[in-house]
Amino acid sequence: MSNSKNKWRHYLYLYMITVDCKDVESILHELAIYVADQVAAMPAMKFHKFVLAPIVDDEPVDQTLVITAIKEFLESIGEKPNFAVISNGENVIIKSISGKKIEREAKPVGEMFSCAHCGHVTRYEVEHFNHVKIHYL
Repeated sequence: MSNSKNKWRHYLYLYMITVDCKDVESILHELAIYVADQVAAMPAMKFHKFVLAPIVDDEPVDQTLVITAIKEFLESIGEKPNFAVISNGENVIIKSISGKKIEREAKPVGEMFSCAHCGHVTRYEVEHFNHVKIHYL
């Protein structure tokens, strides 16, 4: 395997953390933004999970801080006793202890989204999440 491929593989395994949110999927976006803000990382959304990458290429994302931030968020919504946060290599899994999943109703269509960093307001969720990413560049 070439040296450049080894370097890329090294980067993927040591500098990115995947957070599996199958049991808390209804709060996936809120959780990703909160955790990324707490650990100063860039979130990338996936189907049932999000990936945290470092803002600066040579600084790894601290997995201990990621786990702490997830637990803080779960505590803030009163769900910490119902979920375990499990570390498995570069993966962090949020698992229901009792089989309960967090269920939330869909947000009303007319709701506004506000950036916690600068106050930017929009009524489009996709635009809001793209705007928040700018703060992590």
